[in-house]
Amino acid sequence: MFAIIGAAGNVGYSTSKALRDAGVPVRAILHDAAKAARLSEIGCEVAAADLQDSAALASAIGDADAVQVILPLRPQVADPAEDMCRSAESLVAALSQTRTKQVLAISDYGAHVADDIGMPSVFHEFEAGLRGLQSHILILRSAEHMHNWARSIPDAIQSGVLPSFQDPVGMEQPTISARDLGVIAANLLLLPEWEKPLVIIHAEGPRRYSAADVATALSELSGKTVRARPVPRSQWEGIFAKGMPASLADLLIKSNDAKNKGGLVDIEPNAGEVRHGSTELVDALRPFIPKA
Repeated sequence: MFAIIGAAGNVGYSTSKALRDAGVPVRAILHDAAKAARLSEIGCEVAAADLQDSAALASAIGDADAVQVILPLRPQVADPAEDMCRSAESLVAALSQTRTKQVLAISDYGAHVADDIGMPSVFHEFEAGLRGLQSHILILRSAEHMHNWARSIPDAIQSGVLPSFQDPVGMEQPTISARDLGVIAANLLLLPEWEKPLVIIHAEGPRRYSAADVATALSELSGKTVRARPVPRSQWEGIFAKGMPASLADLLIKSNDAKNKGGLVDIEPNAGEVRHGSTELVDALRPFIPKA
């Protein structure tokens, strides 16, 4: 039995689908039981549990042989950074109770960095908690998801300008489609055994892309000219403050500073294996192009 926490999300559903396609049983653990339909349709057993209720999570995981965990970002809460920390603590507490044989944890590029670099630093602490478990741990560090550009696409196509916090806009960054990440995770879960008690693997797309590449893809998909333009660093605080809680703005500002510095939100030196998805950026962005 494979338990997938957060199975209704993009990555969780992709993992669940790949495991079911392989013919193995999956227990989909959801925060919101209303999202269970498509998981039931592919043959998953469904369990509901609040991510921050460790006892309920442990009960839902139950006798699963392996579990996949993901630390969600909930931007709608008052303090998203603190919310992620509480979720991480609850996940580790639940896994301590179940002592599941194998735990695959979705983490973040840059989580190896000890300095505060925003979002990767939240995962740095999450990984530290996981390392204390009496389980075989596989940490799958994910590059940024390609669909994170989706919210900018309609305005970029209409205005012809894609604002970017990447500076310069030609700087290539690791990125991956959520579907590919889920499939990679499923393939790792299906291995007969993991080589060591702690394994770290990185996952990114077939190649690295820049903000300029995103603009080129949008031009191709929309038939309109779109160019990437860097947002001046002096404007970041004001822009982020308008659209999100302060703690999330702080995480994203620090993360973007680290990306622009280079070499931080990246593969840990000498960390080992890197797995590559097959989805190209243009194909990942295609579903988000507004219909004419």
